Amino acid sequence: MDVKWGSLGEVAVVSFGATVGVVLFFALGVRALAGRDAARTAGQDGTALTAAAGACFAVCAGAVLYGLYLIIPQFH
Repeated sequence: MDVKWGSLGEVAVVSFGATVGVVLFFALGVRALAGRDAARTAGQDGTALTAAAGACFAVCAGAVLYGLYLIIPQFH
């Protein structure tokens, strides 16, 4: 059995980058929701921040669904 170290390293780098990306978008979504609450407390409209949070959470959901698509062979 031979290990292809280059391929293993590539998978490690891509999985690390995807993980950091999903965590970053989720954190941005939570931050946008917190900003929305602060804006509403200040008497402003928080619609843009709500839309930004929804977009961030949609990116996270898309990444999770794509990962499931790649893992489950019946979806191919």
